[in-house]
Amino acid sequence: MGNAWKALMAGPLFLGAVFSSSNIAAEAAETVSVDALSNSESIQLAQVTSVSELSDVLPSDWAYTALQRLVEEYGCLEGYPDRSYRGNRAMTRYEFAAGLNACLDVIVQLIGGGDDLDTIRRLQEEFAAELATIRGRVDTLEADVAELEANQFSTTTKLKGQLDAHLVVPFDGPDDEDEVTFQYRTRLNLDTSFTGEDRLRTRLQFGDNSGALSGAPGGFAAAGAAGIDDVRVDDIYYSFPIGSRISAIISANSTVSDDFVTSTIVPFDGPAVADYSGPMFYDQLAIGGDSLGVGINIAFTDNLILDLGYATGRGQEPDKGIFDEYEYIAQLNFLSDGLLDAAVTYMDGEDGDGNGAEEIIAGLLNLDFGGFEVGGYFADQDGDSSFMGGVAVSDFLGTGNAAGVYYSEDFDDGETAEAYYSMKINKYWTLTPSVIYGEPDGMDDSLYGVIRSRFNF
Repeated sequence: MGNAWKALMAGPLFLGAVFSSSNIAAEAAETVSVDALSNSESIQLAQVTSVSELSDVLPSDWAYTALQRLVEEYGCLEGYPDRSYRGNRAMTRYEFAAGLNACLDVIVQLIGGGDDLDTIRRLQEEFAAELATIRGRVDTLEADVAELEANQFSTTTKLKGQLDAHLVVPFDGPDDEDEVTFQYRTRLNLDTSFTGEDRLRTRLQFGDNSGALSGAPGGFAAAGAAGIDDVRVDDIYYSFPIGSRISAIISANSTVSDDFVTSTIVPFDGPAVADYSGPMFYDQLAIGGDSLGVGINIAFTDNLILDLGYATGRGQEPDKGIFDEYEYIAQLNFLSDGLLDAAVTYMDGEDGDGNGAEEIIAGLLNLDFGGFEVGGYFADQDGDSSFMGGVAVSDFLGTGNAAGVYYSEDFDDGETAEAYYSMKINKYWTLTPSVIYGEPDGMDDSLYGVIRSRFNF
């Protein structure tokens, strides 16, 4: 059967056989009777067993290889009685019919005289229903693909969203802030890629998540969407690679220092609810925010990465410019695949009056003991210190879950402590109950119970 199928599927070779064997006799062109064509006495065919037997076919001819294959692999080539091929002459319809018949005879012989054809037909009949089902599924799939292509938003842009909703119970809140509240923030990210390795992000944000947890420094990590009807462009940036070891980012809005760093190191930044679960010193200078930011990341090795960033707060104002009010950051990261992640950070800047900000030097550390992590940081700003310490457990009581507890203190002696348990309900929904303690500088301490419901879509 293998040779049979080769003969059936070799379209170009089959046509070559037709054209070649159709040159069998000029006498056939002179005869208008089909009977005469089939008369072996009027046309004596000469079977060719090697292409070298043809006197007018040379190895230098462009079709030599094709003719050789027709003879040696398929035995479907015949010449004139004088051992000529006459490949350059025109063929008649009679010659075409004769050549076709010769090759059909070869095919019948290759597939066993018709028995295998009967088997193939029987198999087709037995599996007709299955074949029809497959054809139907393919047709449906093609229709669905066509509809998606016709109605897709963009071939380069993907829409990603996040909804954070907070139910807040003040167990011991500040004066006049003792009522149960519900607040939310929604983000819609339009991520565009032109090369597959770059990303242009345009973020829309809205909600009523402002002013929450005034008794806890920093409030919610997901705060910042003031006014239920206030839809605004919150973030615009473009990140792209420069070679295999360098990447860059250009930001036009909402730029802060930790936008430039590869990692914030501490394990609480993300799963926890309170804002100070991330290192707060990144926000201390608070100069770059609504204007321009430029950063670069240099990977010396897979583990050693240098982050550099520059942000300006008034670069959109022609009377100020991008060098009037600014901050810059440098962070050297060591990111292992095992026990130790660490970083050293330097930050400095200058306000709009030309007054230099007091520089910040910080060290960050995280130790991972197989899912049990101990992490924190220490930062100094002209003798004032800020620090954090705590423990976190990944995959706690379920894959994708996380639990942790930490304590942090800012440069003004404001305190925040939190215990949380992040539960992954499904691939889109995460539920995080949390207890948050806060004591801002000069205020009474406060205690909150919070349930955050986060949807990623």
